[in-house]
Amino acid sequence: MMNQISINTSQNVNIIFNTASLGSRIFATIIDMLIKMAYSTLFFLVFRVLSPKEIVSYSEWDIFIIFLIGLAPVWLYTLVLEYFMGGQTFGKKIMKIKVVKIDGYQASFGDYLIRWIFCIIDVYTSSAIAGILSIIISKNSQRIGDMVSGTAVISLKNDVTINHTILENIGQDYIPIFPQVIAFSDNDIRIIKENFRKADFNNDRQVLYKLVEKIQEILKIEYNSSQFTPRQFISTIIKDYNFYTGKDS
Repeated sequence: MMNQISINTSQNVNIIFNTASLGSRIFATIIDMLIKMAYSTLFFLVFRVLSPKEIVSYSEWDIFIIFLIGLAPVWLYTLVLEYFMGGQTFGKKIMKIKVVKIDGYQASFGDYLIRWIFCIIDVYTSSAIAGILSIIISKNSQRIGDMVSGTAVISLKNDVTINHTILENIGQDYIPIFPQVIAFSDNDIRIIKENFRKADFNNDRQVLYKLVEKIQEILKIEYNSSQFTPRQFISTIIKDYNFYTGKDS
């Protein structure tokens, strides 16, 4: 059973997420390890093929530098991917989990660096026992690196049945545009979507423009008519809300 964590966003809105299960985190780690092992194997093969004779003339320092540079993607894999993929590695993406700040702000490079450094304690020096025990015992299913960096790993899967009037189909690669939407409540989005559907069905442009004006007023954002039609704008608002609150179908 997954725990839940309440994250208070920078807009002072509380959003409830399920923490990632221990099993999903382990499987994500295994996937990442397989990727790193595949790269390491390829590196060693290429190294042997490209320098079968010259290798005997290399000094220990030369070999150390070659391996340090060649295997850098393995050592830095988690740090670099979590930073550039918004809290995910390939393993986390496949398992639909991600790292987030529990204070609601965007995790910084420093946060990911702390998590990466504490992998030494959580995973490598203790055969992952320290990390596993910490995840099991801690309230927010955090390993030691999470506690120090103020992060948690959440599940992006939606196992709870939600009223489908607020759902909008969004793909895994969906990129949101308006983070301000988290100022809305489920009921706000439900009202917007119901009125949007009626106006869209009846081609009622007056209602559509009123919805656009109301959304702009509440969220204090600018509607760009050259970028969106009213229908596209409202639809994007609904999808963005689904994305940020984890309410995807």
